[in-house]
Amino acid sequence: QVQLVESGGGLVQPGGSLRLSCVVSGGIFSIYAMGWYRQAPGKQRELVARISNGGSTNYADSVKDRFTISRDNTKNTVYLQMNSLKPEDTAVYYCNVYGSRYWGQGTQVTVSS
Repeated sequence: QVQLVESGGGLVQPGGSLRLSCVVSGGIFSIYAMGWYRQAPGKQRELVARISNGGSTNYADSVKDRFTISRDNTKNTVYLQMNSLKPEDTAVYYCNVYGSRYWGQGTQVTVSS
């Protein structure tokens, strides 16, 4: 059974930074493409960033040049570095084995002064 555990969320002021981590266990992490998604209250879950098993990345237009997705296959971990945070980035952030039914429990990110 594949399990994902996110961490690193919290409350941050506009313009601040956070780094989210997602540790994957129970599978072969190095072969997975991974995604970070977010869901704000009253909105649909949306893809924020994706990284292939080879390290290629894709981003939603709303986070390009501010967020960076990366992975460390030695630690079975995918990261989301979030800089220049805005109030509209407030959401629960989830990691996912891309295209699969495997999701983490989510971590809350709140951007507010």
